[in-house]
Amino acid sequence: MQYFEDMTVGDVAEFGAYEVTRDEIRSFAEQYDPQPFHIDAEAAEESPFGGLVASGWHTAAMCMRMLVDNYLSETASAGARGVRELKWIAPVRPGDTLTCRLEVLETDPGDGSIGTVTNELTGFVDGDPVVRWVADALVEKRNP
Repeated sequence: MQYFEDMTVGDVAEFGAYEVTRDEIRSFAEQYDPQPFHIDAEAAEESPFGGLVASGWHTAAMCMRMLVDNYLSETASAGARGVRELKWIAPVRPGDTLTCRLEVLETDPGDGSIGTVTNELTGFVDGDPVVRWVADALVEKRNP
């Protein structure tokens, strides 16, 4: 288990290999972001994207799943204060494989049993960034 004291500015973790499917893109979009370029292949062809693309919210959610499975599950996570910045950089398409990189930008021990760790998460497809966010994670201290 990794605690606040174990995290240092500059630490990097790379993880994940999540294959994005057409069905998943459409299912997510039908429920949460039903814009034509997410749910209708013909309409998507006529869009500026030139084909079906995942919702940016879906892309962030897929990266969040990889973050939980590959990093937070081994961390004394106590949630987060929020996301300072979220940017969708490039579209994600059916058949793409997402990977992630997490870098510690700042640490603040604060008072009490939980510290704040500011991380930057970047999601990639074929080495190119597709989503990025900066978040303030709450992490339990080993010895408060």
